[in-house]
Amino acid sequence: MSGLPAELGDLRPRFTAADALAHLRGARLPTGARPAAVLILLGRPADDYEIVFVEKTATLRNHAGQIAFPGGSLEPDETDPVTAALREAEEEAGIDPATVEVLGVLPTAHIVRSDFDVTSVVGWWRDPVELVPVDTVEIAAVHRIGVPALLDPANRLTWMLPNGYAGPAFVIGDLFIWGFTAFLLDGLFDLLGWTTPWDASRTSAIPPRFFSERL
Repeated sequence: MSGLPAELGDLRPRFTAADALAHLRGARLPTGARPAAVLILLGRPADDYEIVFVEKTATLRNHAGQIAFPGGSLEPDETDPVTAALREAEEEAGIDPATVEVLGVLPTAHIVRSDFDVTSVVGWWRDPVELVPVDTVEIAAVHRIGVPALLDPANRLTWMLPNGYAGPAFVIGDLFIWGFTAFLLDGLFDLLGWTTPWDASRTSAIPPRFFSERL
């Protein structure tokens, strides 16, 4: 197991700062819609940080094939987004909640496309291990992506829809991270002060496999 790096400990207050949500471009204030929670899990098995993502199966009715953070809606008897995020991460990807130290909880944001109020839980993964999907109906793969690759300007661009709606994207090999996950990742990096300048004028259409999705 690895202890929490001092630099991450020092950044804890930023997660609950009054202006934390301002770093998430396009975020809307919660509306009282269905509550959901996601886990942004940071680990450092070697020299660099990495983040855990899940890849949705291509047969899902919603968000088919998309890259996302582990998470989902709160159960009827749940009121704590931290509990929900950790439960979903275990059910989807086999992440042991006992190995996660919660660093903070970002302000809840309303997602118009799915009509969820989503709370993002940021965690430190004390004991990174190889992961495989547990819920194979919804999850096709689990990816651990290095933060340096995500911050590399060569791997960043702006996605655009025909109606003009646009947002940040991260392209790592065959993985195309867009939508709310990319907005959230982009905002997190800004909040932490990790962002490397990148060319937002470099644009791309969303890959055809996502055409059924309209955020």
